[in-house]
Amino acid sequence: MLDTVRTVADLRARVAAWKAAGERVAMVPTMGALHEGHLSLVRLGKAHADRVVASIFVNPTQFAPHEDFDAYPRAEARDAGLLKDAGCDLLYAPTAAEMYPEGFATSVSVTGVSEPLDGQARPHHFGGVATVVSKLLIQCDPDIAIFGEKDYQQLLVIKRLARDLDLPVEIIGGPTARDHDGLALSSRNAYLSAEERKIASALPATLKGVIEALAAGQPVAEAEEGAIAQLHTAGFNKVDYLEVRDGETLARLGPGPAAPGARVFVAAWLGKTRLIDNMAV
Repeated sequence: MLDTVRTVADLRARVAAWKAAGERVAMVPTMGALHEGHLSLVRLGKAHADRVVASIFVNPTQFAPHEDFDAYPRAEARDAGLLKDAGCDLLYAPTAAEMYPEGFATSVSVTGVSEPLDGQARPHHFGGVATVVSKLLIQCDPDIAIFGEKDYQQLLVIKRLARDLDLPVEIIGGPTARDHDGLALSSRNAYLSAEERKIASALPATLKGVIEALAAGQPVAEAEEGAIAQLHTAGFNKVDYLEVRDGETLARLGPGPAAPGARVFVAAWLGKTRLIDNMAV
């Protein structure tokens, strides 16, 4: 059974003991409902450090009132077994009261990279992410922390806050893990019906099509418009965005050819399930 702590004091004691022994510590923050993508981050942590701490906390502050906080899948016992098999040394699973004690009144916000894309589609999201990740990194004090590139905008937000707050941690992005048909692994994929799951493979295929079109010289605006139409034709009922942006600043690109370092980002709905993905151009 995986060793588990639920308080900041116990977490700090364990990490401090490892560091006193000269061991390097990695942290992999998660919201649980783990899949191979999360486990690949744990293994990446093990490659960079002697010890890996994974956290499981479904963070209420990054969900808007109409979103799926109550329905978000929770299976701590299953997740703990998967983490142990992947080489995780410690699970930190705090309660909401431990993370946000009575009277909690502080928030962290990151401007710039948090504002476009999901920042517009989910205005409450990145404030909650920045606050909880800041707390987790301060609580654990890891040498490195690892986040998946599937949530690429989130990764940029976390890199920015770590730099701006002078947190003594290296932020590393882990490659997006994908299913056999290219769909990015996500805890929310479990919401898809069998028919929706078949349609979902059109999402990564469309991103690859955008990249091929740009490589052939198609202007950015035309490639974006064509891809959005393809998703609607495939069966997606709503596209929050499909945009090619700078991969470091998320600045909007002009209508002409894509510049080096660009990435294509998408968020689209199948029924009640929102899927996101991105790929380097």
